[in-house]
Amino acid sequence: MTKKTLWLASLPAPVLIALLLLFAGSTRLKANDQSSAAEVKIDNFSFGPQSVTVPVGATVTWVNRDDIPHTVVSTDGVFKSKVRDTDEKFSYTFTKAGTYPYFCSVHPKMTGQVIVQ
Repeated sequence: MTKKTLWLASLPAPVLIALLLLFAGSTRLKANDQSSAAEVKIDNFSFGPQSVTVPVGATVTWVNRDDIPHTVVSTDGVFKSKVRDTDEKFSYTFTKAGTYPYFCSVHPKMTGQVIVQ
């Protein structure tokens, strides 16, 4: 055992429980912070994931990993990217709850949706 392990083992049970709860809480906060952003990869003529759920205020970033150009266009006209070449990105921040379907205007069979809760 290391000195750190011995020190922790010598603490009273209530203190150990409090430390564990504190650590668990900070891990949960980090996970929640990460949910305010999402990434969608464009590859092999598809959006992945095809459906992504994010909270209000989240920013979704689409990254073109394909070797041909694509766009990201909201069916309802809420957002529209320029043509994105390989490794180029497009981001949009969603400020209202709802479902936002989108497609690639170059390849209209490519579709996806963002669900904002």
